[in-house]
Amino acid sequence: MNKWWLSGIAVVALLVAAAYKVMAQTGEENKTMDTQNAKILIAYYSYSGNTKEVAEAIQKEIGGDLFEIKAEGTYPDEYRPMTEQAKKEIGAGFRPKLTTSVADMAQYDIVFIGSPNWWGTITPQVSSFLESYDLSGKTVIPFVTHGGGGQQNTIADLTAQCKGCKVNSDGWVGYGSRTLGIGSWLEDLGFKK
Repeated sequence: MNKWWLSGIAVVALLVAAAYKVMAQTGEENKTMDTQNAKILIAYYSYSGNTKEVAEAIQKEIGGDLFEIKAEGTYPDEYRPMTEQAKKEIGAGFRPKLTTSVADMAQYDIVFIGSPNWWGTITPQVSSFLESYDLSGKTVIPFVTHGGGGQQNTIADLTAQCKGCKVNSDGWVGYGSRTLGIGSWLEDLGFKK
């Protein structure tokens, strides 16, 4: 009797495993199909040019429209005073007025958003961008550049500020303007050239 019972459990386990495999394959096909037919925007803020280089590398791999987030105000040329100003702005929740705008955000299905890591979070300019547009229902894919701080709270803070959108937590994080691995990261997300 135990032999029949164990055989029955084994058959059920095989059927469940087969069903999961089919669902996973179907999900991967749908993921690739969606990314291939999607209208893509690659929006970024770049203080020193690093994040811009990563944005351009993404566009080179998959196409899409580039959009540079620009805002009123300037930063000192010297590194230390610049970082102190950025720290004060972030601490105060400052949102600079944007000087560039996306003409028709509704047309985009997928929005890549790039930011340097400033004091463990996204820049005030990127926060202004997130507050300026309705990204509800869109897939948002973050990419972050840093000078040694890594990801920290950048993706979590971007996710919290992006109301109603679907933020992909597998964002790209890279040191400086290094773009090694961009192609394989995009491929893992379902994008093909």
